[in-house]
Amino acid sequence: MLSLINRLNKIDWNFPNSNTAGGINSIHPYPAKFIQEIPKELIGIIGVPKGTCVFDPFCGSGATLVEAQLAGKPSIGIDLNPIACLISRVKTQPLTSSFMECVKHVINSAQSYTKITIPQIPNLDHWFMPEIQETTAKLLLSIESVKEQRIKDALRLALSSVLVRVSNQESDTRYAAINKDIDANKYYSLFSRAAEHLWKVKNAYKPKFYNTEVLCKDTLAVTKKEIKQPVGLVITSPPYPNAYEYWLYHKYRMFWLGFDPIQVKRNEIGARAHYYKKNPPTANDFHNQMVTLFNLFWDVVVKNGYVCVVIGRSKVHGKIIDNASIINDVGKLVGFTPMLKLSRLIASSRKTFNLSHANIINENILIFRK
Repeated sequence: MLSLINRLNKIDWNFPNSNTAGGINSIHPYPAKFIQEIPKELIGIIGVPKGTCVFDPFCGSGATLVEAQLAGKPSIGIDLNPIACLISRVKTQPLTSSFMECVKHVINSAQSYTKITIPQIPNLDHWFMPEIQETTAKLLLSIESVKEQRIKDALRLALSSVLVRVSNQESDTRYAAINKDIDANKYYSLFSRAAEHLWKVKNAYKPKFYNTEVLCKDTLAVTKKEIKQPVGLVITSPPYPNAYEYWLYHKYRMFWLGFDPIQVKRNEIGARAHYYKKNPPTANDFHNQMVTLFNLFWDVVVKNGYVCVVIGRSKVHGKIIDNASIINDVGKLVGFTPMLKLSRLIASSRKTFNLSHANIINENILIFRK
């Protein structure tokens, strides 16, 4: 045990040279990505007992799941956000050789449509020009005709990855409308390039095997029966209260792909909107949510298994909330033994919405043993 702690303490958890935008991580934008070095080191040092899996109940864009695959370990991920689940599924499932042929077919079919129904989406005219609305609807209709689900998922993800770029939204992290010089032809070109990039990255991705399950669910409502394998190692980063707006980042992607961002917002832990309404959540509410989470861990983690939680502090109405202390107290309350608390600096270049609220300088890695 001392050797394990010593090995963990020797790692520079800051990972100043980490590149969360390269390789498999480059197929789709995602806010505040969980840098891959964290799960890679935790899996390598702590290990995963034979017959068990790695579990990430807030899997986001799939960093933990990818590192589990690269290490040859089965894994399960859960996320409330359907765009996150789509990213994680495409990253962690194989893609057949007919993909690029399907891309050409989808574009040709979309260009042949003469009449198209535009979905009812709030403020659509503000964020998308009429020609862009029409082209998006045509591409989605054409993608829907694809029979193989894995190819369909990858095509939908490629489209999702360029939606903000073809919209009037200034950037992924700036919610302001500006004029852009993009027409249907340029849109088709951007979609084709995004799909080609996805294809190249997937070809370069060489996991030891594909044994990953992604569940699109509210983790706090998940039961032991839904986790089909015993868990040997949990690696996760719960959303920080009042810090990141994952639902807002993907709002129009969800609308276009047929999901409900308002429902995601309603159930998303930490969404800033929750803290600016009558009777807002408190630190005690976050404590109770984490109790529910750790009770699930207790139900699914094997004896002597480990739980690793990456968490930073929050700022709510000017008050600092020490989320690491809350997590530590909850872990002990449920019955886990705190083993180690590591600290790491967060890169100042990491961008997201609500920078004044999400300006987190450092975070902790808390490690528990059952």
